[in-house]
Amino acid sequence: MNVEEFREYCLSFRGVREKMPFPNVADRYSRDVLCFYVGDKWFCFVNVAVFDFCCIKCDPDRSGELQARYMGIRPGWHMNKKYWISVYFEQDVPDSLIRELVKASYDLVAGSLTKKEREELDSL
Repeated sequence: MNVEEFREYCLSFRGVREKMPFPNVADRYSRDVLCFYVGDKWFCFVNVAVFDFCCIKCDPDRSGELQARYMGIRPGWHMNKKYWISVYFEQDVPDSLIRELVKASYDLVAGSLTKKEREELDSL
């Protein structure tokens, strides 16, 4: 999977928008971070220049199991380590699992939206 395929996959979910929210930070790596939102909440982000990993929300019960099984799944970079994981590309995590985890992250975040936001999302 390359960065464009990954981006297209993330944008394929209902109501998703993308944004590079850190254009003025000193850290070059952070400036190149592209975030994917549902409503006003992130469900995934990736560095578009390096494309080394994505950071996604994950059920805490599943997170530990995934980190124990895959070398390419680690605690979330710059995020709450209980709820976020970093999934490294080009390691031992199959693309199919990466897609499944991104979808699960989207579902977790979409499910946490307010009733009004969920109704707006359902109308799209």
